[in-house]
Amino acid sequence: MESRRLSGNNHWYHETLATGRADTPPLVPEAAVAADPFLLGAADKASPQLQQFIDTQRPMLQTARELYQQLFPAQVTTNRLNTLTLYDRLSSALTVAQVTGIQRLCNHYAARLNPLPGPDSSRESNRRLTQITEYARLMSSQPSRLDAMALQRLEEAGLTLPDIITFHQLIGYVCYQARIVAGIHALSGQPVRWLPGQNISPDAPSVAVKEGDIWQPRLHYPQTSYLSDRQSDIVTQCARQHFPTGALNLLVQDEKVLLAMSKLQRLTDDISPLAQAVCASINGSGWCLQQYSDPRRREILQAGIDDLPAAAFNAEERAVINLAAWLTRTPDRLSAAHLQPLQQTMSLQQIWQLIQQIAIANWQNRLLQTLGSLSPQ
Repeated sequence: MESRRLSGNNHWYHETLATGRADTPPLVPEAAVAADPFLLGAADKASPQLQQFIDTQRPMLQTARELYQQLFPAQVTTNRLNTLTLYDRLSSALTVAQVTGIQRLCNHYAARLNPLPGPDSSRESNRRLTQITEYARLMSSQPSRLDAMALQRLEEAGLTLPDIITFHQLIGYVCYQARIVAGIHALSGQPVRWLPGQNISPDAPSVAVKEGDIWQPRLHYPQTSYLSDRQSDIVTQCARQHFPTGALNLLVQDEKVLLAMSKLQRLTDDISPLAQAVCASINGSGWCLQQYSDPRRREILQAGIDDLPAAAFNAEERAVINLAAWLTRTPDRLSAAHLQPLQQTMSLQQIWQLIQQIAIANWQNRLLQTLGSLSPQ
């Protein structure tokens, strides 16, 4: 899609929201219908060897496609507790796609959004759309800037607790999707492309991580005793995943998405805790950084990713850090050159697992960074 910036405003403007857009087709209308709504044809130009390897990843890809259908179905029926319309979902996804700079995603979500009727012209609808668009932009670019007041503004705009959880999950999902697509582009040596004028967001300020601090939610959530039997079973199933209990009690408000995300985590081998720590440091996710078991290295990463002491990490670890940093900060600019140092010591499967791990870490960082924070017991 053609994106432009309004003079004097530091945000992307959706062409799909332009006046008189009823008769204006999207730039790539065929992008609305994709045989694979997750990869969006990213592997079509890959080598036969890479395509054959991607075919072996069917459990992961099938789960990701099911998540897409859950979050962005053909039709959405709203009710009192679930008020997010399909327009709300797709406009938020387009905002995230524009932030990541992955053109395939921009084309797809813009093409799906284009024919939908927008919200009415009331002040309340305009305020609601403004709030969710700005929140989606910050959560995908600078999640550390979102605080309890930002969540409160979502509630004031009319989003219920299930709405807020689904909203966070769909933003995290598109961030994950963008990084998987970017990884396939790099593995297949496709040209690096990004939207003109796109800025690189600064890293989050250094996060104070202390042993013993616990994750506290910023939203009121049902205590375990108030969950349904099904929700309690899901929380138990997911307890072994990398989520604090309070977060699971929130995320279970969208049961199907939580189950699918947990399945993706089980299918993603923890090949490098170091890569996860790098993602957490850049995004400012205190709880995720706390899970890194080496406190000395954790302090080094907290001080900044770009000026690491020469003796702290070996050559392979530096290559992992470099990949995690590029894929987290600017997935649209990831190229085969960033993978080349890893190809000397890692197999294709290991590099693919590393890309998956970084992608899902970025999703998880954003959930835990925005829905809660670390605090002393």
